[in-house]
Amino acid sequence: MPRTKYKFNPESLSFDKVKLSIKAVFLRFFSYFLGSVLVALVYWFLFAMFIDSPKEKALKREIEQLSIQYDLINREMGNIENVLNDLQKTDDNLYRTIFGAEPVSATLREGGEGGVNRYTNLEGYSNSELVIETAGRLDNIQKKLYLQSKSFDEIIELARKKEDMLKSIPAILPISNNDLTRTASGYGLRIHPIYKITKFHAGMDFTAPAGTDVYATGDGTISVVQSSQRGLGKHIIVDHGFGYTSIYAHLSEFNVRRGQKVRRGDVIGYVGNTGTSVANHLHYEIKINGNNVDPVNYYFEDLTPDEYERMIEIASKTGQSFD
Repeated sequence: MPRTKYKFNPESLSFDKVKLSIKAVFLRFFSYFLGSVLVALVYWFLFAMFIDSPKEKALKREIEQLSIQYDLINREMGNIENVLNDLQKTDDNLYRTIFGAEPVSATLREGGEGGVNRYTNLEGYSNSELVIETAGRLDNIQKKLYLQSKSFDEIIELARKKEDMLKSIPAILPISNNDLTRTASGYGLRIHPIYKITKFHAGMDFTAPAGTDVYATGDGTISVVQSSQRGLGKHIIVDHGFGYTSIYAHLSEFNVRRGQKVRRGDVIGYVGNTGTSVANHLHYEIKINGNNVDPVNYYFEDLTPDEYERMIEIASKTGQSFD
């Protein structure tokens, strides 16, 4: 039962029973209710701060597992990047070197920078930076993998063409020169036989009687058959493909026509003394991508190591060219 309250009445000198008004009852009830709510809120706050709910515990376990998985994925991406870098180095420094192809440029491998932000939909979250970084690494790996696959496709095509390339490289002597005594002048600075000044000699000279057979040194197509009273005189240019061309100058006669396909060892002309020449001989040049190279480095189909050294010795001792 509720406790009865009394109040002393000084007029009657007695205690009168206290009767609460409706307002007082309401205020008292409201104060009790408000106090209870405040106490409940304090308990709820303390519970929420220091004690996890079952759902929160499950979410935390899930986040922990996701963090472990993320670390593993990052580690795997690092391994993939290392393997991909090794493949790129092998591609540039081995495969492309074997087939005489230019390495893929670093700019092309790394891809372009800037442009449209592709990750705007990932922004605005607490872990956006982490997610965007991972997405960027994955995109970069995909780009490199695609480029490497295209590079390997090119290498496969080069391998298929390797047999044709080996046949096309000018790799034999242009005239019969078994005793090597026909080597007259080598590549480099030589005294010009007419002008008596030092000039760069862009090929090799081989002395031989007029009418000696001149051979195509590699498979190819005759691109030039031309006669002139000066310079190279009657000369032939063979386009071997793969960037190689060879020149045969000061001929007496031709044995081919422009556009004709020839194979290594075919007779294409005959030694002569036409153009700017002082004796019967063959002037022979090799060019790669339009640039002259020393022909002495391309006789690997004909000469043994000892013969090769002897030819270099003979060619280097000659101070004057024949053209």
